[in-house]
Amino acid sequence: MSAASHEHAAEDHGSVKSYLVGFALSVILTAIPFWIVMSGHFTASAATAGILIFAVVQILVHLKYFLHLNFTTESGRVNTFSFAFTAMVIVLLVGLSIWIITTADALMLR
Repeated sequence: MSAASHEHAAEDHGSVKSYLVGFALSVILTAIPFWIVMSGHFTASAATAGILIFAVVQILVHLKYFLHLNFTTESGRVNTFSFAFTAMVIVLLVGLSIWIITTADALMLR
């Protein structure tokens, strides 16, 4: 393995500092929604919206710091599109399954 490819491989895997930054951000992004729920200062809809926002941000943190998904390079764009397509399929599969099950349940209650 040449020195240039070794350096490129090291960049792909991150450093201890990047893992610690990702871990700290993950802890913060978990503690804030926990506080939102436990404090009782927010309505149910505001708490749900806050939790969803922090969940999306935490997904992005995990993609960047732990899965090393780079959004700027050419291979990063391909990985991003692959991830987005996979996420869309999962959301459609789970969402439509829930819709079918709840509709079937409602029709069976008649």
